[in-house]
Amino acid sequence: MTLVGAGAAAGASYVSARNTILAGVQDPAMVQLRDEVRTYLPQLTLPPDQRQLDNMASSLKGVTTVVFGSLHSRVGLNPAEIPAGLRSAVAEGTSIQFQRVVEGGRPVLYIGMPLLRYGATKSEHTGIEVYKTVPLATQQAAIEQLATRAWLMTALALPIAVALALLAARQVLQPVRALNSAARKLGDGQLDVRLPAKGSDELAQLVTTFNHTAAELERTVGSLREMEADARRFVADVSHELRTPLAAMNVVTDVLDEDADQLPSDTAVAARLVSAETRRLTRLVQDLVEISRFDAGRAELRVEEVDLAEAVPNSLAARGWTDSVATDLPSVTVSADPRRLDLVVANLVGNALHHGAPPVEVRLSADETTVFLTVTDHGPGIPEEVLPKVFDRFAKADTSRARSEGSGLGLSIALENARLHGGDIEAENTGDGARFTLRLPRTAREER
Repeated sequence: MTLVGAGAAAGASYVSARNTILAGVQDPAMVQLRDEVRTYLPQLTLPPDQRQLDNMASSLKGVTTVVFGSLHSRVGLNPAEIPAGLRSAVAEGTSIQFQRVVEGGRPVLYIGMPLLRYGATKSEHTGIEVYKTVPLATQQAAIEQLATRAWLMTALALPIAVALALLAARQVLQPVRALNSAARKLGDGQLDVRLPAKGSDELAQLVTTFNHTAAELERTVGSLREMEADARRFVADVSHELRTPLAAMNVVTDVLDEDADQLPSDTAVAARLVSAETRRLTRLVQDLVEISRFDAGRAELRVEEVDLAEAVPNSLAARGWTDSVATDLPSVTVSADPRRLDLVVANLVGNALHHGAPPVEVRLSADETTVFLTVTDHGPGIPEEVLPKVFDRFAKADTSRARSEGSGLGLSIALENARLHGGDIEAENTGDGARFTLRLPRTAREER
């Protein structure tokens, strides 16, 4: 904007001065020619002869010529040098005309005027035309000098204008940059960021609003974090407190299971129901304790070299699933925590057996960096609306069922264990069942 403004100002000044200089020569020359012609008119008779044309041209100052039809004065200007456009304008018009041209690299002003005869009703062209030339070399030199000075002044003023423009822009952009940097820090989680509010303009008001927003956000997030920490601590404390009475209850239910056949039928059914619910509650508490460790960041990896061709069958055998699952397990060794790997396999296969349909297949494959363990069933699959949330805590494929055999945390715990190893689990429908794919790096991350 500064450059355009300076250029426009210089250009306008140049055009105005140029017109003024040319008008200072052009207008007096036209007035002088008109006055000289009027002075000589009483001596002129119509139609004029050659002598009168020569006398009239001689009486005029400067380089002039008088033209009448095919006749023209023999002194001064040659009519052949007069621009054709000017000749036509004078011959057809009733007023004085001018035209500027460049001849031999030099500017020249041509002036022409017709001589008119005034009748009772209108003026008539007498056929006599007077032309004069005025050299503009001096004026052209002045114009060029003026242009040089104008551009020189512009060149000198431009750095100052640019410096002032940059200084003014900096006063605006500097607080905007600071606000942008603070907003980026706020977005990255640095909620204590604040900016000094200076002045009383719109930017200062914006900074004040930003500081107020950041303070409110920090207070709200702090409250939410405290509530979340309290909730996690409550779950962890309750889970730990329940472990001891549940251990005693499991001992009692084991005794009841052994003596159930000797009890009356109604009492035996009640004993078995209490035993099943106690085991389910025990599993829920164990899962809640495990989840609380992940939430608190206290989950640990105890990495060993594990051969999956042995670890997966051992996990299935420990739960009596060997005959219910088809396996394809080539020998692949990974660095992993055997206990957590066993939990992942148990959760994925148990989910396929309880919610899918046989045959359930477990296949193992690997490349240079990653191991892939897939668990596939041939059941109804996962509803499309549930698929994106299948790893959420307490997620249910059938929302109409208030309770399920599991805790509702199995897949969530499996995913957390996979991520603890630096891997992941993906769920998908195959068209005739569901498939879960465990992806593990061959080398697990360091213990956290």
